[in-house]
Amino acid sequence: MRKSIMITAIITAAIGLSACNTVAGAGKDVSSAGKAVTKTANDVKN
Repeated sequence: MRKSIMITAIITAAIGLSACNTVAGAGKDVSSAGKAVTKTANDVKN
């Protein structure tokens, strides 16, 4: 019983850590896209 709880905890932690990396990467992508839109808008304005 204890072994299965430990394995479940390890798997859950691994999934949680990989999800954090995915969310961080998505945040960088959205930020990069926002900067590109801002640059384009400024270029059009000038």
